[in-house]
Amino acid sequence: MTNDIAVSVTNLEKKFGDFTAVNKINFEVTRGEIFGFLGPNGAGKSTTIRMLCGIITPTSGAGTVAGFDIMTQQEDIKQNIGYMSQKFSLYDDLTVEENVDFYSGIYKVPRSEREERKAQTVRMAGMEGFQDKLTRTLSGGWKQRLALGCAIIHRPNIIFLDEPTSGVDPITRANFWAIIRDMAKRGVTVFVTTHYMDEAENCNRMTLIYKGTMIAIGTPQEMKTRIMKDEVLEVLVPGAEDWVDRVGKARGVKEAALFSTKIHAVTTDSKAAIPAIKELFDKAGITGYDVRKILPSLEDVFVSSIENYDKEHPVK
Repeated sequence: MTNDIAVSVTNLEKKFGDFTAVNKINFEVTRGEIFGFLGPNGAGKSTTIRMLCGIITPTSGAGTVAGFDIMTQQEDIKQNIGYMSQKFSLYDDLTVEENVDFYSGIYKVPRSEREERKAQTVRMAGMEGFQDKLTRTLSGGWKQRLALGCAIIHRPNIIFLDEPTSGVDPITRANFWAIIRDMAKRGVTVFVTTHYMDEAENCNRMTLIYKGTMIAIGTPQEMKTRIMKDEVLEVLVPGAEDWVDRVGKARGVKEAALFSTKIHAVTTDSKAAIPAIKELFDKAGITGYDVRKILPSLEDVFVSSIENYDKEHPVK
């Protein structure tokens, strides 16, 4: 890595026949940064990670990972990164210890260091005393932590995590992100894809990819202020779920969605939308409601950015 740049891509493109999965994207990730790659299913997230990890070759463009060329030095990249996918290949018929030993060999960990690394991996996974347990019997959270430990047993400077917390409970997700933040503090670059917007708050910076195209990039705060062009109202009203559609049709409101027990209304003009929503409730005799402008959530930004992109790029 040079000049503290861990990952750099220029006009990166991947086509499968006539289909463009990744459309000439550009970004840089610095050393020790947690960089989020956000987007809906099919947006191009996994395809991008697979190119960066040396698994598939780009159609065109250029890029480096850990200082190695993604076009010509894929094997060097594989030995210098960690990679954990949603379907990371732990072997169910092996024990915890056997899985760790296997990945020590795959990543060519020096034999003199393998016992120490194995102990660290087991400790990080919280599985001391369970080394002889068959992997198939582990809970999802234990499998996830063990998979992460195996992915970083060779102590890479960069790790790619592709939807790593999909399908696990909130407590396990929180514990997993505590490990990620600790890794970043120690200088490890973390490149992570996720569709959980609350998780994205942990990222130093993030980019939003949609239909293979990067449509926004910035810190979480920048996403909510500079990137988000629309204003967001928080609507508290009894029986909120029954009011979502009507609030969405109020004057000045682009769309409305239920957030827990509240409604978030994305508006083109909050000064027009607030009295319109209040009038809606007053005419229905509703009391005890509140309508106020708030800083948008990342989910608001996510939805609004995609809708704006679709309007600006109609399907021909």
